[in-house]
Amino acid sequence: MKKLFLLAAVAVFGMAQVNAQETRFGVKAGVDFASNKVKFAESSDFIGGSTTYSETGFYAGVFAEVGISEKFAFQPEVLFVAINELNQISVPLMAKFMVSDQFNILAGPALGILLDTGEGINSFNYGIEAGAAYDITEEFFVEARYNIGIANLFKDAPSGYSNRLSGFFVGAGYRF
Repeated sequence: MKKLFLLAAVAVFGMAQVNAQETRFGVKAGVDFASNKVKFAESSDFIGGSTTYSETGFYAGVFAEVGISEKFAFQPEVLFVAINELNQISVPLMAKFMVSDQFNILAGPALGILLDTGEGINSFNYGIEAGAAYDITEEFFVEARYNIGIANLFKDAPSGYSNRLSGFFVGAGYRF
């Protein structure tokens, strides 16, 4: 929990240092179609393989859109992502490219802190996120993104064993 408060404090402090004329804040929420892929190595007792668990959840949070130029912005976010037993605080750090007046492409790293980890599971998660957003008005937008999980969530996993969390996000947001 201390990590969460430290992360939130850093994000708020960082956003406060930016010129208010170039920054817009907002809220967003939507559906997360998550997949948890577990791989097992082959051993003398077990034939190796993988299995994928799918789960539908939701996400909600806040973001800042920091204008860098007319066609480019930095968009840090703090999101609560609820997926059955794998709830996490996610911090996507997105580069936003304005392709047209209404269509945007986003990409960047996403960091996460799993909230309810069991024994043998890492609480730190990270991946790469990419997607698109469409501005319905200047304030309202819809978005779709995919997060590719890179972190192995197994603690001290032997070679050939992995547990990765990915997700497809669809939602809407509002800029103030």
